[in-house]
Parts: sequence; C-alpha cells; structure tokens
Amino acid sequence: MEHLGRHVIIELWGCGEMINDAGLVESAMRSAVQAANATLLDIFVHEFSPQGVTGVAVLAESHLSIHTWPEYGYVAADVFTCGSTTKPDAAAEVLRKAFEATTADVRELERGVMPPSAEKNHHRELVNA
Repeated sequence: MEHLGRHVIIELWGCGEMINDAGLVESAMRSAVQAANATLLDIFVHEFSPQGVTGVAVLAESHLSIHTWPEYGYVAADVFTCGSTTKPDAAAEVLRKAFEATTADVRELERGVMPPSAEKNHHRELVNA
C-alpha cells in the first residue's frame, strides 16, 4: 500500500467578487467535483453576513471544502479524495479559474501513508491474526 488518498490544499489570492456569492461558490464547487471525477453525495453552502461563504461537498471519495474572505480576495479550499480514479488537482484548476484568482498556491499531500515503524507492527498483527 503506497497511500490511501490525496489531499490537495488550495490557497487562492486576488479572487473576484463572486467569492461572496453562495450560488456562484456552489456552482464552482459542483464543477470542481466533476473535474475531479468524484461522486457528489451532498453539498452545503452558507453565506455569512456581511460577507464570506463556506461550503462543504461530501463525496463518495471523501470531501471538498471552501472558505472565502472577500475582504482579502482570498479563498482557502481543500479536496481530499481516495481511490485511483479521482483527480483532485483538476478540481484546484477549476476553482482557480472560477474565482479568477491572480495567485494560486496548490500543495498535495498523500494521505494514509503508513510510517515504516507502524507498517512493521501492522504486518506482525496480520500474521498473528
């Protein structure tokens, strides 16, 4: 087992006014889920007063979340997927374009990577089972 999932952390700066519109954020999230080749189970988006939007999409493969700070033109998002058929990095590109970000910092982490010491113990437990 190399890893169980991929977690893409997305920092978007210089975003347009659409990041303060719950409907537009939801639309971007749905497009990002589709681009990631993921399966949308449910989505919830909340628009704060006077500004800001938070959204969470529950995926069969894990989740996508977005938090916006319109006063800074900033969006924080993450896409966590498991399985070999998803493309969370494609979701990042969709969000960058949808929010018209002038700067994007995208980082990917492999999730579910067992440390060598734990792997040895895990193997021993399986053998003794």
